[in-house]
Amino acid sequence: MEQKTVEISWIYPDKSADLSLPQYHSELAAGMDVGTALEEPYTLEPGTIHLFPTGFRVALPPGFELQVRPRSGLAVKHGITVINSPGTIDADYRGEVRIGLINLGNVPFKVRRGDRIAQLVLAPVVQARLQVVSELDETTRGTGGFGHTGI
Repeated sequence: MEQKTVEISWIYPDKSADLSLPQYHSELAAGMDVGTALEEPYTLEPGTIHLFPTGFRVALPPGFELQVRPRSGLAVKHGITVINSPGTIDADYRGEVRIGLINLGNVPFKVRRGDRIAQLVLAPVVQARLQVVSELDETTRGTGGFGHTGI
């Protein structure tokens, strides 16, 4: 099966010229690693949240979003994750992409300029058309909620 591609426009201001564009690190990778555009190193203390700059802006085609997801190595080895995972960059947003991280680990974690802090996944978007009805169709599950199907 051939990999599908979509063209996306990126802008890096002059102060970010030394940074790499987000990039895939294997042929069939779903996510592009994205680095930080910090001016100075930043220590993310345990239990704290910080919004990290990426130094770029992006224009997505209509019908797509960029999902911001944690990098598995940072999450598993250090407890560093995206606070609103997955974050969403909408097709009509034109500001700088920034990534909110939280340190769920037990030790401070130092982040430096260019460090890969998250991954971006391009995803199609389908918008719902809401319809108010007087009742919903019946299903086998019905109103069974949390834990209804077992552990």
